[in-house]
Amino acid sequence: MNESSKHTKIYLLMVLAAFFWSGAFIAGKFAVPYIPPCTLTFLRFFFAVIILYFVMKAHNKKLGEEAFYLKKEHIPFFLFTGIVGMIGYHILFFSSLQYTTAINSSVIGAANPIVTTIIASILLKSKVPPKQLLGILLSFLGVILTITSADLKVLTSFSFNRGDLLMLAAVLCWAAYAVVSKSKGNSINPIALTYYSFLFCCFFSLPLVILEKPWTFIHQIPISAWAATLYMSIFASVIGYLVQQMAIKEIGPSRSSVFVNLVPVFSIILAVIILGEELVFIKVITAALIIAGVYICQKFS
Repeated sequence: MNESSKHTKIYLLMVLAAFFWSGAFIAGKFAVPYIPPCTLTFLRFFFAVIILYFVMKAHNKKLGEEAFYLKKEHIPFFLFTGIVGMIGYHILFFSSLQYTTAINSSVIGAANPIVTTIIASILLKSKVPPKQLLGILLSFLGVILTITSADLKVLTSFSFNRGDLLMLAAVLCWAAYAVVSKSKGNSINPIALTYYSFLFCCFFSLPLVILEKPWTFIHQIPISAWAATLYMSIFASVIGYLVQQMAIKEIGPSRSSVFVNLVPVFSIILAVIILGEELVFIKVITAALIIAGVYICQKFS
């Protein structure tokens, strides 16, 4: 397989990952009302760890058990990815929704590719070609127009509150996770990297879960919330993160993070199909802007 076709496969997989991540927002609507942020974060990755354990076992014969050993020199790396990338991002994201609007959090979240590119350029000394920057900005513009339905009055009333600051911190956690994964995780098998990041997340989130006293509400969680949590575990976490790690290794954190801007596009589609929301023409135009931005970023990077 040549370099071009190999990257095409990664691009298609990242589009699929973006679709699964958009589904997580829908699933979260069913889970958040019944499960607090720390407990929801723990459960999401607890089920994911179980699945990934069997995935690793299935790959032992092909790659050898040594490919999945937890090495002493990798512990600081997994401490960072597990605590900052997993616990930090998800708890901050779930918590932000308690204090701010979906519009504010989505606009701030859309800054992820830009923040990742900036951090990568600083820490990894990677250059950002002008056309790639154009693609990022175009895609970011499409996200803003999608979220606001091209109503500039929404932007003029935009103001920061506690939730906005929490979401900004979440974006920083995600960007740092992506960049560190690229700079420090190249020698680690993607499955092992994802598994141990999730495992460290579960272990270090336990004290926070205890503070939420899950024994007082876990018996009241409906089946729909459990199903939503399992969706986030299997599709958004196991498949989504595995694909992301493959993409980070192949095309870098900046280029892979741009696909996050496809999430609002898929969210619109899922909202129409599942929630029965009306699809207006302006959202079709803004979705095209986002896709064009992603294409430009990948084509000229």
